[in-house]
This record gives sequence, C-alpha cells and structure tokens, in this order.
Amino acid sequence: MSDTLKELRERSQKRKKLLAQTFGVSNVAELRQVLGTAEEEPAKKVPILSHTPTEILNEKEENGTDSVVYKDSSTFLKGTQSSNPHNDYCQHFVDTGQRPQNFIRDVGLADRFEEYPKLRELIKLKDDLIAQTATPPMFLKCDLETFNIKDLNNKFDVILVEPPLEEYQRTMGVTNIKLWSWDQVMQLDIGEVAASRSFVFLWCGSSEGLDMGRACLRKWGFRRCEDISWIRTNINSPGHSKNLEPKAIFQRTKEHCLMGIKGTVRRSTDGDFIHANVDIDLIISEEPEYGSLEKPVEIFHIIEHFCLGRRRLHVFGRDSTIRPGWLTLGPELTNSNFNPDLYASYFTPSTLTTGCTERIEALRPKSPPPKGKPRTSFNRARPRAR
Repeated sequence: MSDTLKELRERSQKRKKLLAQTFGVSNVAELRQVLGTAEEEPAKKVPILSHTPTEILNEKEENGTDSVVYKDSSTFLKGTQSSNPHNDYCQHFVDTGQRPQNFIRDVGLADRFEEYPKLRELIKLKDDLIAQTATPPMFLKCDLETFNIKDLNNKFDVILVEPPLEEYQRTMGVTNIKLWSWDQVMQLDIGEVAASRSFVFLWCGSSEGLDMGRACLRKWGFRRCEDISWIRTNINSPGHSKNLEPKAIFQRTKEHCLMGIKGTVRRSTDGDFIHANVDIDLIISEEPEYGSLEKPVEIFHIIEHFCLGRRRLHVFGRDSTIRPGWLTLGPELTNSNFNPDLYASYFTPSTLTTGCTERIEALRPKSPPPKGKPRTSFNRARPRAR
C-alpha cells in the first residue's frame, strides 16, 4: 500500500474517533449503531455516509470484494432525518426519467387558485371581460421573409413573436418546416407596427437565444423588462431527451420568453393599460410531442391578463394558435381572412383597451402606494390616442 493510501486511512481513523467522541460512544465500532447504518453483513463491506470514495475503494481492496454497482441513491441516504429518504428528485430523474418539475403541485390553470377564492374570482372576471371585448379572430398566411409587415396598416399594443428557431432542430427534432436564424429574426420590422406604449413577447429558446433575443428587442426599440420561463414536464412520456447538445452535460428542460416594453408605462399611472401582479412569470406544463413547435396556451392568458390593450398581433402563428382578439400571421397558416380596414374599424380612441370594473380593481393585487400618499381611486377610462 502506498504512503498516500496509508495517510488517507490514518486520517479516516482520526475522523471516526472524533465522531465517536461527539456521539458519546466508547469505540468506533459502535458508530454504525448510532448512525443507523448497521447491517448483518460484515461492517467493512458496506460504505457508510462519512466515508469518502477513496476510503471505500481502500476497504474493497483490503477485503478483496468485487466492485459494487449502485442502482439508486438509497445506500447513501441512510441515516438521513427524512421519513422518506428517497425524495431525491435529481437521482429519481436519473433512475426513471421523471423530471423533478413533474412533482410540483397545482400548476394547472384549473386548480392553481383552488385555495384562493378571491384570486379565482378575479381570474374568472378578467377572462369574461377579455372574451366580451375580443375582436373576431383574423389571420393572414404570408411568407414573413418577404412580407412587409407595415402593410398591415395598424399599430398593436401587444406583439407575440414565436420564431421557428434553428435551435429547435437540435433540441426538439423539428425538421418539417423552414427554420430561422437569429439574423433573420432581427430583420423583422416589429418596431414599425408597435404602438407608442406597447409590449413584445419573444420566444427565444434555451441557449444562445437569451442574448440574441435581447439584441432583437433593442433593435426593435424595446427595453427588456421580464423573462417568462416555461418549465417543461414529461409526465405523459417520461424519459431522457432524444436530442442532446454537443458536449452537453445537462439536459435542457426549460425555455424562455423575453418581454420587452416600449414607451413609458408605470403601474402607478397606467392602470388603464396594464394590470400587474395577476399572474406569475413561470409556466409549468407538459412539453409537446417530439418534433412539435407548440407553446403553452398559458402565454396568451398571461398576456391578456397583463395588458388591457385590445390590438394583439401573433407573428409565426399556426392554425392551432388562431384566437379571438388576435391577428395571426405566419407561413404555416392554411387560409387568410384579414382585411385591414375591417380590422381597424374594431377600434376607436375610446375602445383601445378592454376597460375594467370596480370589482376587478378591488380584487386584483396592487403595489403599495408611496409613503405618505393614499391609494387613489380607480379611473375607469384613460384612453390615449396613438
């Protein structure tokens, strides 16, 4: 045995003696009883929690035992204070392919506010108001590489951009459509159709998109103000990712949607245009089928709850994303019904926003007023011409 291994063994024995003194046992052999790691097998055949990997190998070398294959983490969780020592979700993912986020409770829209009746009432009232004020769905099939977006002849309060990024071929196995580079996405004239105060939501993948997405927002005239994360579960089809990035150590299971703001919009003065603190900036839902580009429908709920502007544009939409209150553009659409004049006729200076009710205003969470200033009453309508 080399001098290094002897030194390691001596250090191990010293640690055991100190641990025995700490627990008040007479010798090192009784430590296993105190730590709850005693078994019928000879003591040195099973590594205990206080051993290092080097010490475990030394003991195997001394006893002539074969290499032990560990199929789960239960051996190393003995002696824990938990009544269920198998709640290591990272190890559970390695063993079963079930992602840790699969076990987060009450993430669906239906049961999220089950224990909060006021929030549940608020969401229902807002959804009813959004449905009542939504324009009929319109859609336009077009090649966004050649289409001049300014030909829409309208300005929009909210723009959702969902580009088919090249990244999705590597991470989601998407091969059946034309994929876009970030240079192409940046060339879209999104800023030309954005109202003087407006928001953009840009899906940007999970890797280089965070930096490139910020560059797009700057070019379009927006300031990044939020990052909505989509945490993808795999409850229906547990397993490990079919596609891995080259030299990847971790598997990507989330995606980002950057939110940008144009103009001056403040919570304290623009209650006619935005309602903050209604939804969180996290979406936890099942990932789509392999090869699909579908995004969670909850992003529409977040946008509609937050921004009260009625002019909403979805870029790179599909037939499955056509929605009342939205104008949908994209090459994947199968038909068109967009009429610029008819669309513009749905809006007047007094109907640019959905408005609000006293009950919704009373229920929605609000930021505390500045010190020394009482909270002002709700102003029903404060439209701005654009």
